Amino acid sequence: MMAEGGQAAAELSEAAQGELMDQCEDQFAQLEKLQNEIILFDFCENPQDQAVNRLMATEAELKQWLTVEPKLLASNSEVLLKAGKEEMLKLCSELEMVVSCHKAKRDKLRETKELEQKWLNEKKQALIAANDHVDRLQMEKGKLPGHSVLHDTKAKIQKMKVYQERLMECLGDILEKHVPCPHQNEPSTNKKKKKNITQELNEDLISLNEILELLMNKVLNTPHDPYVTIDNTFWPPYIEMLLRYGIAVRHHENNFKIRLETFC
Repeated sequence: MMAEGGQAAAELSEAAQGELMDQCEDQFAQLEKLQNEIILFDFCENPQDQAVNRLMATEAELKQWLTVEPKLLASNSEVLLKAGKEEMLKLCSELEMVVSCHKAKRDKLRETKELEQKWLNEKKQALIAANDHVDRLQMEKGKLPGHSVLHDTKAKIQKMKVYQERLMECLGDILEKHVPCPHQNEPSTNKKKKKNITQELNEDLISLNEILELLMNKVLNTPHDPYVTIDNTFWPPYIEMLLRYGIAVRHHENNFKIRLETFC
């Protein structure tokens, strides 16, 4: 395009140049004449009248230009051809810039469209998967009777209760066998060895099984206050054993209260 512009802007002939120069001189002389008239007019009138006269002159000139038919810049075809080519080159350059801007905007819109289309496809797939999941759940719900879920839950709860009772029975048997109540089943030899001991065991002492049961029930019934108060029915060696092996812990402010250790 620039090469074509260079070729179109070739040098004019001497006749065309002369005619163009004559027209420029005539226009320049007319501009000087008008400028001199304006300067003289400004010095002759006061500012208020000057503004009014300028307005009237402008309106009269506007009406005159509306009635005048446009004339060619020059009668020489060579001058007109060159001026037309230059104007066309300028217009082509501006149109190229417009086309470039529109292409960039089109590419941006195309990229945005692709991203939006990708997002729409992902949402459609997610919606299809959700609908399939809902349909599957509804089919499963239709196949199962209404009370089956509740019945299964109750059966599991009952099974856990039976398992818990069995564990508690096993724990009680082990404790009764290996850790009996301190005042039960004492051999005669031990009684003879303890005949000089003035302090006798309290008959109201509870077994280790009962201590553990108290601690567990306290945790389950009142989890906000799981501590049990130690009284005369708690044998001190049992309390010491529970504390030493980390089964129970003391209250940080009251040493006569213990609770079951939190097992994770």
